[in-house]
Amino acid sequence: MDGSDKDLSEHDRLSKQRGVNGSAMSPKAEDMRLEGIAAKTAFLINGNAYFSQLAHILRNARRRIWMVGWDFNPDIRLQPENSKETLGDLLHALADANPDLEVRILIWALGPIYSEKSLKVLRKKNFPKNIRIDLRFAVQSALRGCHHQKLVCIDDSVAFIGGIDLTSRRWDTWVHRVRDKLKRDSEGVFYEPLHDLQVMVTGDAARLIASAARRRWTDATGEECRALPAQTVVGWPDDLAASLENVPVRLAITEPATFFRNGLSQGIAVTREVIAKARRQLYIETQYLASFNVAEAIAARLREDNGPEVVIVCTRKSHGLIENFVMGSNRDRIIRRLVNADRHGRLRVFYPVVPDGEKQVELLVHSKLLIADDNLLRIGSSNLNHRSEGLDTECDILFQAPRPAHRLAIGELRNMLVAEYLGCSAGAVRNAFQRTGSLIAAIAELNVGARCLKPFATTCEKTKPIAGTALFDPARPLGRLGSRRLVGHLRRILRSS
Repeated sequence: MDGSDKDLSEHDRLSKQRGVNGSAMSPKAEDMRLEGIAAKTAFLINGNAYFSQLAHILRNARRRIWMVGWDFNPDIRLQPENSKETLGDLLHALADANPDLEVRILIWALGPIYSEKSLKVLRKKNFPKNIRIDLRFAVQSALRGCHHQKLVCIDDSVAFIGGIDLTSRRWDTWVHRVRDKLKRDSEGVFYEPLHDLQVMVTGDAARLIASAARRRWTDATGEECRALPAQTVVGWPDDLAASLENVPVRLAITEPATFFRNGLSQGIAVTREVIAKARRQLYIETQYLASFNVAEAIAARLREDNGPEVVIVCTRKSHGLIENFVMGSNRDRIIRRLVNADRHGRLRVFYPVVPDGEKQVELLVHSKLLIADDNLLRIGSSNLNHRSEGLDTECDILFQAPRPAHRLAIGELRNMLVAEYLGCSAGAVRNAFQRTGSLIAAIAELNVGARCLKPFATTCEKTKPIAGTALFDPARPLGRLGSRRLVGHLRRILRSS
């Protein structure tokens, strides 16, 4: 390594090795160990907590703001309860007031089309208006792949990572009111209750996330962007208590393989690691339960005589024909596979509901989280489906808990998440768990109200992926034989219909 490389992060060295055009091969996933310490961490449960803290941190930005996502809408309000200011208004005000500030926004080129919420973003209508706000659209190099990472970083000093995009229909509160006047999209339409999670970090963790953002920017635009000096620091909010301090973290990157470089599959590797290391409880929140690779890893643990309890909370309702056909059908088949493997009664799969007068309405789960006991926590953009394992670009973070204080914090996060679904306090979940020694028993004891967790019915008897899974939810890009495989998949679908 020459002297000019000594201050570069691992991501930056890899980008430099590839060159602007990405012509050199990237190393294998096992060669990239993106580890460090998160000086401070806050778990921001639901969109209101995330957006509120983001608005505060953005106002303290001095040099650079990164926003990397699947979708983006400048018309959303970060604090609708007390301000009509939009995200676009805020970014314009910051750029106008500070000539040293650069704002770089990278979103998937098809995200606004798929979401049907921010089409005018593609036309750059009314945004951006300042030359130092640079909005770009990432075109995924892998056929049918998408850019799915959800990252924000301010001055390489404070960063956010998780499942929440800066777009419409993401803001919600712990209450999850079905008819909340604040829960309207930018067109004024009410939207469904939504649960999600984002994490705020500082220290090495923030610099790693900034490095991931630079890597994606270079991949998408061909332009290099150097790290900021380490002394560029944004302060932690005085009114925000840190959930964790000085905790070891590891970033996991997923990128598809192309003709020019190897892919990275760190996300699925970390998911398998968390599943394998659970001893007493494995708690999962996921939008999709559609990966048969993940399902087999969980099934193996359920077959063990002394394996962990497994509690999965996921969305029942699917949007769109393809999502219903693939994600919904494969979820039902995976649940049957897990039930068949559950020899010892240690599995529960739920979907959450909230009251709406006399009725109950499903609470959509958009989070992507795994907790093994109180020792490991994985949060990020990766869904439990095949495309998140090697087709889409993803970024996840793994928290490891070497100290009692770390383990208490991770355990308390799980208590807070379960409490939200059951409409009780985290203390009630904690006490029930301590009394019974079982997460399943604690949930059963407290799962008595209109706001509750409902079990999935296991009426499906099939356990193999539906025909067309490799076409509609592929784990890797279609290669040179893609056309032949495509025709084969379509024929199988037609034969089975």
